[in-house]
Amino acid sequence: MSGSDNVLFQPEILLNETFTLAECPNWDGQKNRLYWTDILSGKLHALDIASGDRHVWNFDSELGCFGLTDAGRIIVALRKDILFLDPETDERTTLCRIEDGIKSRTNDGKIGPDGAFWVGTMDDNADKQPIASLYRITADGKIEEKAQGFKISNGIAWSPDGSNMYHSDSRGPWVNRWDFDVASGNISNCTRFLDLDDTLGRPDGGAVDMEGCYWSAGVSAGNLNRFAPDGTLLLSIPMPMPNPTMPCFGGPDMKTLFVTSHQEGYSAEKRAEFPDAGKLVSLRVEVPGVPVTRFRE
Repeated sequence: MSGSDNVLFQPEILLNETFTLAECPNWDGQKNRLYWTDILSGKLHALDIASGDRHVWNFDSELGCFGLTDAGRIIVALRKDILFLDPETDERTTLCRIEDGIKSRTNDGKIGPDGAFWVGTMDDNADKQPIASLYRITADGKIEEKAQGFKISNGIAWSPDGSNMYHSDSRGPWVNRWDFDVASGNISNCTRFLDLDDTLGRPDGGAVDMEGCYWSAGVSAGNLNRFAPDGTLLLSIPMPMPNPTMPCFGGPDMKTLFVTSHQEGYSAEKRAEFPDAGKLVSLRVEVPGVPVTRFRE
């Protein structure tokens, strides 16, 4: 990253590579490494921030989301299968499979403060219907359906103390907030947090900072939006591409936001018009992010 990192809220292109559907950035503070997925190509990517070293792991289906584990592995959600990847040896171990019986695939997911892998799905038909679900997956391979009735489950993030969980439907388009029990992983008292639109941006991936503010990738409007805990819009930062997909906090002080984007369905003309679509950006912010928990193996 360049010397202008200290300019607040100014997105910069992180690396000069383009992806079709980059999503689910994850920060590994122990290795100073950023991970992300290019969902449709079934690839998991890693970038060493200091050296610029790159690594790519290939899978045989879409890779919707993933998270880091407390044993140094990565838990990966493919189209239906959940497995472990050892990033050092490339060893892969299947944990379980989401058997929902519909044409769906995994989408946004994140490790919760309860140490479980929370994975949402999406209707994989062109005419999206509210048939997708949100699942909680634990190290014993148990899959528990926690909520249902979504078109594209998205936007999972937790408040700094873990007492609230945010969850969106990109085609709602809305963000809900649940009471969250860290000890049990139970969710209750769902309330509407935000109703959004294409102008400000339908809610894609999300993250929360230490002031409890919710950052949402406004995927339909080219914005990264920061909302106060009461839902007030505090910032709307234009991105250098039309379709940002998900933010995550990282860097030594957790004050760098990494944001993925997509160019899925772009024509050649649109790709030429928006050459930064599908790239990753970074920007410096004032308030550090909430560190994401590691999966409890």
